[in-house]
Amino acid sequence: MAYFNHLCLVEAPQTIITPFPRFITDCIGVCYLAAAVEHDVESLVMPDNFYNGGIFDSMRTLLKKRPVDLVAISSMTGAFNQALMLARIAKEAGAFVVMGGFHPTALPEEVLKHSCVDLVVIGEGEETFRELVLHGPSSGVKGIAYREGGGIVRTAVRGTIADIDSIRFPLRSLRPERYGEKGDAYSIDTIYTSRGCPWSCSFCANDQMHKGWRGRSAENVVEEIALLHDPRNKKLIKIWDANFLTNIPRAEKICDLMIERGLTNFRIMTETRAKDLVRAERILGKLQRVGLSKVGLGIESPSKVTLELMNKKNSLDDVSKAIALCRQYSIGAEGYFIVGHYTENVEDTLAYPEFARSLGLRQSLFMVMTPYPGTKIFEEYRAEGKISSFDWDLYNNFCPVVETRSMNTRTLIAMLAYCNVAFNRYRSVMKRSTSGDFLLSFLIDLFQLTWLMCVNKTLSREEITDIVFNALLRFHEHEGGRIEQSASTARTRLPHPVSLRLRHTSGQTIDFKLEECGQTRVLTLTSRHAGEPLPALSGPEIRLDKVVACASSISMDKLMSLLFRNEWIRNNPGRMTTQLLEVLLDTEVLRFAASIITLYINTRRKGLRFT
Repeated sequence: MAYFNHLCLVEAPQTIITPFPRFITDCIGVCYLAAAVEHDVESLVMPDNFYNGGIFDSMRTLLKKRPVDLVAISSMTGAFNQALMLARIAKEAGAFVVMGGFHPTALPEEVLKHSCVDLVVIGEGEETFRELVLHGPSSGVKGIAYREGGGIVRTAVRGTIADIDSIRFPLRSLRPERYGEKGDAYSIDTIYTSRGCPWSCSFCANDQMHKGWRGRSAENVVEEIALLHDPRNKKLIKIWDANFLTNIPRAEKICDLMIERGLTNFRIMTETRAKDLVRAERILGKLQRVGLSKVGLGIESPSKVTLELMNKKNSLDDVSKAIALCRQYSIGAEGYFIVGHYTENVEDTLAYPEFARSLGLRQSLFMVMTPYPGTKIFEEYRAEGKISSFDWDLYNNFCPVVETRSMNTRTLIAMLAYCNVAFNRYRSVMKRSTSGDFLLSFLIDLFQLTWLMCVNKTLSREEITDIVFNALLRFHEHEGGRIEQSASTARTRLPHPVSLRLRHTSGQTIDFKLEECGQTRVLTLTSRHAGEPLPALSGPEIRLDKVVACASSISMDKLMSLLFRNEWIRNNPGRMTTQLLEVLLDTEVLRFAASIITLYINTRRKGLRFT
């Protein structure tokens, strides 16, 4: 019989939810732990609502109903405060509390200062966790830290698992329902085909957890993929390896086996280095055939100096080639960029969106440098005295917790907003051919930018309004008040100019006028200070504070539920499910929809020609 027999496993949710459905947790880490001990214990449970704030009540209820002698909590840095809350609940119920994951691995002694945590698992957890469950805490179990005799005991280091084919497939059936989907049938799910990374970028925490790259065999990977495949329901599968295309022959064999077995009803996302994607040119057709629809490329910076400081061995020539190949094979390319290296200033940062556009990217994700504990960049920023906050809630790549040598956190937030505006460049707005569509597209852009700012819990609505308006104003000034785009990007001609006015609470305004001049669409931007005379405008006036209030009226959790179902519809067009209807009929969602409709109607009434 095992030392611990009734286990509860839980991945602590990020304190701040980011509005990207692909980043929602699938709890694969703790599902691997569950699989490792499935046949050794009497019961395994997991609380409901593991992806949002409802987890705490469900955890209390679960521990009252079920016998649990060990609670294992996995935690990223941005989830650590949530992990502590779960640990306190578990401790109150009398359970032995184990914590693992990236954050406890980096800071085991700090984690053990909290009396609600009994033991930390350091590094890869499957073998360590199984030994702990079977034999209990002792110095004979490698890879753990625990309190003893008034001090902390760290046992011998456990090496990484050499044969990762030996690791059992994650026990997905343990997961509770998420948005009405069963635990082993999520329409968004994660698979890891390898562990570790052959590179050591200074900002990445992968090296401290998984060390060098180890790939699963193609046969082993495809056996797991077969368990996820559903011919009636196209799923989004995230191959969330640090670098999927490290071994090209292995990736090709995975494709060949998937095609041979008809396992192609997927939309697949993955991440890789640009150089490896270029090396994989001959198999891109196969990758597209099995469902690869988007590749995330860690470009990070347009500056060779900054790339060298981050130990990012990127060739900008390889980046251009990789994006061109993605376009050739109809695979989406998303560039990842990190602003806020401590050596950079505002002028350096202004180059980021321009560089991303020059590469031909249609999608880019701009993040702020986040010094995760255990990384080289953490030590560099700490040595520079440039870490401005140790509030772990903010460690999610979008809330600045650092300063550079010339930019404070407020400036970094402003630059993050600017990068998004300058990269998008009103691209969607300029395709519209009616006044109503012009307004709607403009509002959508404002909502998306507002939601990105709402991720930062330190910002008030008034501050978000200021940041968004100033980002638009900075872009207007940078572009000289005029943006051009080929008229061929629009489906129909623009019969006459359309316009709108954006007003800040201070009285400042920006007027936007879209017109068609031959084969070119021209968007003219005119800004005016408070108190300046305003010319008559045939279009509507948007109150930015009203937009921010409306966007902020829905919780991030509820917004994620909408985006999640939208992802499902995108993959399975023309279909409706009861789960989708339940989301759409939710009281909070209906209130939010009503506020959007009201905002849109009230805005259109102010001088808009209905065309």
